[in-house]
Amino acid sequence: MTVTRLPDSTPAEGAQLSAARLARIVAGIGGTAYEWTIEDDGLVWDAEAGAVLGLSDVSGIATGKGYAALVDGASGKSRYDAIMDGGRQEDERQDDGRGVIFETVYRLRRDEDPSTAIWIEDRGVWFADETGKPSRACGIVRVLSEQEAMRREAERTGKVDPLMRPINRQHLAQAIEERLADAVRYRSQFGFLLINIDHLGRLNDAYGFEVTDEVIEMVLQRLRARMRGHDEIGRFSGNKFGIVLRDCSPDDMAVAAQRFISAIEGDALQTRGGSLAVAVTAGGVIAPRHARTVPEIFARAQDALERAKVHARGGYLPYQPSPEREISRRNNLRLTDEIVSALSEQRVTLAFQPIADAATRKVRLYECLVRIYATDGTVMDGGAIVPIAEKFGLMRLLDCRVLELALDALEADPDIRLSVNVSPSTVNDRSWLAALERRGRRGLASRLLVEITETAAINDVEVTRRFVHRLHDVGCKVAMDDFGAGYTSFRNLRRLGVDMLKLDGSFISPLMESEDDRFFVRTLLSLARFMGLATVAEWVPDEKTAALLVEWGCDYLQGEAIGLARDTPTVARMPSSEKV
Repeated sequence: MTVTRLPDSTPAEGAQLSAARLARIVAGIGGTAYEWTIEDDGLVWDAEAGAVLGLSDVSGIATGKGYAALVDGASGKSRYDAIMDGGRQEDERQDDGRGVIFETVYRLRRDEDPSTAIWIEDRGVWFADETGKPSRACGIVRVLSEQEAMRREAERTGKVDPLMRPINRQHLAQAIEERLADAVRYRSQFGFLLINIDHLGRLNDAYGFEVTDEVIEMVLQRLRARMRGHDEIGRFSGNKFGIVLRDCSPDDMAVAAQRFISAIEGDALQTRGGSLAVAVTAGGVIAPRHARTVPEIFARAQDALERAKVHARGGYLPYQPSPEREISRRNNLRLTDEIVSALSEQRVTLAFQPIADAATRKVRLYECLVRIYATDGTVMDGGAIVPIAEKFGLMRLLDCRVLELALDALEADPDIRLSVNVSPSTVNDRSWLAALERRGRRGLASRLLVEITETAAINDVEVTRRFVHRLHDVGCKVAMDDFGAGYTSFRNLRRLGVDMLKLDGSFISPLMESEDDRFFVRTLLSLARFMGLATVAEWVPDEKTAALLVEWGCDYLQGEAIGLARDTPTVARMPSSEKV
């Protein structure tokens, strides 16, 4: 058997490792050994200390005090604290002559640049004097990777989110509460930055969840490496990190934001999926100057981030007070409350707009349009309701209520046919489909047309195709709404398998004045005819426009020329045997 020996070794029976050789072995695992006499504060290191810790001059760490000055106290217990905490224990932490083991993890600053700090695992044994107090310690410090340090810190603090990141949104809120209290007490200020990983969904689609999680982790590592020692970072949401910047002015926050952005964009991330270029966008707010509560801080940082994503993608924008935005925000919150209360208090209703046969002008079906009776007695239409509901995630609830009301109307009158709109979020909503399948199979679904917007369809063609297939199974017809506003390819239109195209009204209403719109609408009608799809022209304003559309072969008309929306579908009747 061949034995591989370490260089320069001449083992013999009873031989012992030299100090130099022991130092090389410890350095080989990323560590360096030390001995600390606590009483006189002398700290002796092995010969590899400078190389392991990245210090050109080790004279500054020849005392415990000198070494402690480099330790970031906010990152974990220092060696002194780890030993003294153990020395205060009454039970198993007392030295019985064999010493007491201690262990801690912290960050070590090597200069003024926080990006050069390293994570250290400090493990050793301390020995007591005759009074039982710690008097001497020896051990090994080992350099940790950022990933390992985060895992150890998460285990120590218990601040762990589902992806094992340091702190989650709840703990971020707690940290901000503490900073707000300090700011009031000491008349200081701090910053809160939101950093968004741009286009993470595209990365997920292209490389899968594992690589996306790896990207999130690497971004976190780079952000933490550029933080000051007393700042805090946490996972705000799926692709956003929040950073609490203590004692921070607006100028400080701008500098910090640029430092974080440069850290991510400077070099590509080396993932299991290959080398990936990742960009981030940041928005931030100074508190308590521009926000005095946690919800305000979160909301205004998000406001700044959203503006940055629109006007400074890949850069940073601070929150700027704006009376107009504040009025808009308050109105949005008021409308959100109105929608939620209307849903719970049964104040959501329908209006019915007729869709007529283009040639005969006989009404074939009615589109269900959402209405809300507000608490002040006014009626809110879809133009006021839908944008707010989409922004604040209420469209699924609204779509479910509209479906329920539409099925009630179909059940009450066997002679009508209706259409309902579904938002992009509803395409993935199993509860909406379940409600349709539960009641629709009683024959109601065959009199229901479901409208999907073109932009929703092209966001995920395969998901939409499966949704259309399920609707067909129940007995519904399916229309692509606002057709022409997006960029659906001929191939995708075939794959989706819809039954009808509703031409976007923005091309129909100016038809008599715009030659470009006339050419575009005729092209869309020719395409639909070639594919065997029925067509509906929306927003038809007058008889001249209607006549032109009939001449070009449009099948159905909707708009002012046919009739406005009413509380009940009573514009005309239709035999149930006639189909759209």
